[in-house]
Amino acid sequence: MPKHGKKYLEAAKLVEAGKFYTVDEAMELVKKTSYAGFDATVEVSFNLSVDPKQADQQIRGSLVLPNGTGKTQKVIVFAEGPQAEAAKAAGADEVGSDDLVEKVQNGYFDFDVVVATPMMMAKVGRLGRVLGPKGLMPNPKTGTVTMDVAKAVENVKAGQVEYRVDKQGLIHAPIGKVSFESAKLAENFNALREVILRARPAAAKGHEVGCSISNIWSWYLFRSNDFNVIE
Repeated sequence: MPKHGKKYLEAAKLVEAGKFYTVDEAMELVKKTSYAGFDATVEVSFNLSVDPKQADQQIRGSLVLPNGTGKTQKVIVFAEGPQAEAAKAAGADEVGSDDLVEKVQNGYFDFDVVVATPMMMAKVGRLGRVLGPKGLMPNPKTGTVTMDVAKAVENVKAGQVEYRVDKQGLIHAPIGKVSFESAKLAENFNALREVILRARPAAAKGHEVGCSISNIWSWYLFRSNDFNVIE
């Protein structure tokens, strides 16, 4: 049986085994039980009872959280002409075309999000083998393939998160930091919950939705009357 440190054991005492917490209770608890020496990320996971092998159940999208994520993300943009200038003005960390493609091919990965205009996707496609496995390929569903690159950059800088069903049928996404006020974490969670439930396919109706929330060291289950429901 693995041994745990004193801080872990003290945090564990605050969690009632087998109990389901309301959203507000969970936000308070995830803050109280964080004993990291840094501002840990709070992440939420949804089990929507979907089959990711079915095309109509591959949920994917993005959302600008009301209170941001607490993290400043670096954005690179593949664009030319007016779009390139607009991206720079919006605060993109790097903007380019063939030169930027070559830079990434040579090992440059100091960025978190990639945005591109539709015309640039033929060139960005050459980076599929390096960007794809890292989940960095631009996609229209997440708003990262667009002519309005300035808006895309602004959204990322404002705290946009991307969500996508994984192979296990789960969605994971950050909703802030443990330093956030509980009410702001709850507001971010509720905004994400609403979008994800709206995107839930009809084929998954009739199944219960599960959800958990964690900081880097903990994992708690919770539910609220308007969320964990049978439809």
